[in-house]
Amino acid sequence: MRTKIVCCLTPFLLVILWSLGLWPCYGMEIEAVTKPSADIELSFVRVGRVAEVLVKEGDLVKAGQLLANQDDRVEQLQLLQLKAKATNRTRIEAAAADLLQKEEDLKKIEGAKKKGAATDWEVEHARLNVKIAGLSLQLAKFEHEQDRAKYEEVKADIERMRLVSPLHGRVEEVSIEPGESPQPLKPAIRLVKVEPLWIDVIAPLPVAQPLKPGDAAEVLFPGPGTQGLSEGIEGRISFVSAVSKAASDTLRVRLEIANPKGRPAGQRVIIRFPNSQAISVK
Repeated sequence: MRTKIVCCLTPFLLVILWSLGLWPCYGMEIEAVTKPSADIELSFVRVGRVAEVLVKEGDLVKAGQLLANQDDRVEQLQLLQLKAKATNRTRIEAAAADLLQKEEDLKKIEGAKKKGAATDWEVEHARLNVKIAGLSLQLAKFEHEQDRAKYEEVKADIERMRLVSPLHGRVEEVSIEPGESPQPLKPAIRLVKVEPLWIDVIAPLPVAQPLKPGDAAEVLFPGPGTQGLSEGIEGRISFVSAVSKAASDTLRVRLEIANPKGRPAGQRVIIRFPNSQAISVK
């Protein structure tokens, strides 16, 4: 039987031993630490009083769920006013009707001119009125678009007063209370995602170079007691770094493992890659 050996040497010394043939690949194991597949801190981006905090530490949340919001009563009133202006096309319709009337007047005056019943000055004056009416219509449309843009701007500003979960995860920390006015960009709510878990492994080049995304690896979690290890769980390699660390001849490899039992992140685990049972990287 092969003897499992966990080594506490540095990766640099391990690479030397490996290259000299003094360290068999079948006896190596890599020690690493699990981490969340997402760990983010949400914060408000503007000054404002916190109106509601809708979650507490430990809550499971879904993507798109409202977590907290600032007092936006003033902004909501402003939004109603801007919405009324943005949806009102009266000025555009009035300008379009005025242009149509001016165009009809011009046709009549041009017809009268042919019969000698109107002067050149009257015709030019009617043409100028048509041009002015056309410009008035363009201005009405432009101002309407500005009203719509202002409405969307305030609407987006109100959205920035809300903290919404970008993922399915767990509330790890809540640093705000209703009634307080936290500084912009100060961490307010921390979310973590531990399904799946990630494991970043710093492995010697001889171990890491043959690996590729999709390859399987065995992950051993701590078992009962202080020394034992639980049964291995299969993980999948999701990333292999393209740049090695020259000082230690190592490469970063990321594993992803399913976590239906909700194991906490931050546990020390043992990694066994295919055809290699590894190294201890502290």
